[in-house]
Amino acid sequence: MKSKKGMFTKKIKVGNVFIGGDSQITVQSMTTSKTEDLNSILPEIEALENAGCQIIRVTVPDETAVKALPKIKKKMTVPLVADIHFNYRLALAAIDAGVDKIRINPGNIGNKERVKIVLQKAKSAKIPIRIGVNSGSIEKSLLAKYGHPTPEAMLESAKNHIDICLENDFHDMIFSLKSSDVNLMIETNKLFSKTYNYPLHLGVTEAGPPWRGTIKSCIGIGALLSDGIGDTIRVSLTGDPVEEVRVGFAILKSLGLYDDSINLISCPTCGRTELDLSGIVADVEYRIRNIKKNLTVAVMGCAVNGPGEAREADLGIACGKSDALLFRKGEIIGKVKESEIVDRLIDEINNY
Repeated sequence: MKSKKGMFTKKIKVGNVFIGGDSQITVQSMTTSKTEDLNSILPEIEALENAGCQIIRVTVPDETAVKALPKIKKKMTVPLVADIHFNYRLALAAIDAGVDKIRINPGNIGNKERVKIVLQKAKSAKIPIRIGVNSGSIEKSLLAKYGHPTPEAMLESAKNHIDICLENDFHDMIFSLKSSDVNLMIETNKLFSKTYNYPLHLGVTEAGPPWRGTIKSCIGIGALLSDGIGDTIRVSLTGDPVEEVRVGFAILKSLGLYDDSINLISCPTCGRTELDLSGIVADVEYRIRNIKKNLTVAVMGCAVNGPGEAREADLGIACGKSDALLFRKGEIIGKVKESEIVDRLIDEINNY
């Protein structure tokens, strides 16, 4: 469950999940396929759901994409979010198509009357909106005022959107304040959380390819979550969105904010290692990727720290020269040959 530092944010229903309040922090992602290409997007959504993704967003740039939404929604078990920019009619059509949330910026979908129509429609359908404030798309007037994107500029942008919604008696708002600059993202979300109690969707936008983007996301998202800030997260990586989900859950697991996955501990290896520990760990990691159990599993390579780490884990392997000791809750339950280590460990995990 989420940290209880500070005050809870407003609790908002999105389909069959809740964001904010005392709700568990959710992990979400966005598809990369063309929304109307059902042969591509449906398998992608299925893979995301199998990875544990709890909210899935699709882009809705035109009417063709809108027409695909009911078919997509019918195949999903998690909430569907429509990502919409500029065209208020697409927002109206997406709501009619049955989406669970829309992602818009009230300031870029037309005049106040059009914004009012969208907000009234969303309110009538009882769905929330996610308002995205990105450092790369700050209003020109704010750039002129502040010189460049700053936490204060992004907060004022968010305030402008909030004011529009409140003028129309719309309150079910979720906010994201993102930047590719990790420090800017952290400081902006801290400033927002001190000012408003709307739920926060955390992410480092355009974080980059998997290796670099994972590091940025872990620092930015992790720093805020460890301070009790954030209600839902999206790790933005260039590549397979399933990897975004895995990294997202790894962040939550590392901070003790998610119970339903395995915490895998393994040593970095050194000259003392006698077995192919890297290969063993890679095999274990792959085979546990979809196992939903709250376990700590240690795979260690030598006699220095190995037995101690393995003994402290729920299940542990301490490798020797050609075999390994298998621990369960601190007790040795067997000696395993190198060729049988992974199979035996997976059996123990499944039977735990």
